[in-house]
Amino acid sequence: MPPSSAPVASDPQPGPWPEQWRGLVDDAAVFPPGDADLADALAAYAERGTAWWSGLVGSLVVPDTALGSVPADVPVSVVLTGGAGAVEGVAALAARKGLRLAGLEAAVRDADDPVGNVRRIDAAARAAGLDVPVFIEVPGPPTAAWLAAADEVAACDHRLKLRLGHVDHDLVPDSRTVAGWIDAALDRETPFKATAGLHRAVRHDPEGGGAHGFLNVVAATRALWDGGSADEAVAVLEQRDGTALADGLAEADVASARRWFTSFGSCSVTEPLEDLVALGLVPSVGAAS
Repeated sequence: MPPSSAPVASDPQPGPWPEQWRGLVDDAAVFPPGDADLADALAAYAERGTAWWSGLVGSLVVPDTALGSVPADVPVSVVLTGGAGAVEGVAALAARKGLRLAGLEAAVRDADDPVGNVRRIDAAARAAGLDVPVFIEVPGPPTAAWLAAADEVAACDHRLKLRLGHVDHDLVPDSRTVAGWIDAALDRETPFKATAGLHRAVRHDPEGGGAHGFLNVVAATRALWDGGSADEAVAVLEQRDGTALADGLAEADVASARRWFTSFGSCSVTEPLEDLVALGLVPSVGAAS
């Protein structure tokens, strides 16, 4: 999927960008399946800065190996490719170049000691003096070991990162797993971001398997925060009627869910916009050209 840098047509006087949808999408154009060239991704990010819908997009997501090529004026979330050991280098480079770090994203790599791995990431971030959100991805279903690692993430005042998609459809987590992750995050009052596979608003079935929708995740987060059951959350995550989902979410519901579901990374930013417009959730001022 190529990065979407094309401008979006608009009416002469578009409405303001709704606050409840601000910063929903982090631009992950350089990651699969987009695999955009960094220079192209940076140009597209800059071009969107004057668009009426620029409020939709938060940070640009890049691997730590590309951080040296990011200009100082671009808010950037950095994905660690080398584990906790890479934190010091990221912090030093960011300080030297005056970069706008929006967040750090790290994955637990030690399946035999996920709690210890979380502690190592935390120790590295604190030693580096990083004062930015740290999102930690704990792979696997919400087993006892996963929950223990989530406890440690919360105890360290960090955030969770949930991988909801995969280029291999067999590795896309099912709705019960996703509901379990969200419920665990809310139980610990831990904000989370999502990554992979959420470029469309509504659950759908592309060739080869199912794909989650970001609006389903918003609605499921709200339902669980309101005390809904896991079964109710699964039903919401499985909902394929976008109109029903949109009609069931008031602005206050979205704002409440976004307190916890902070954003998601996507290699396309115009596809989420198109869906929000089509469902009447943002001002109807045109569609991506």
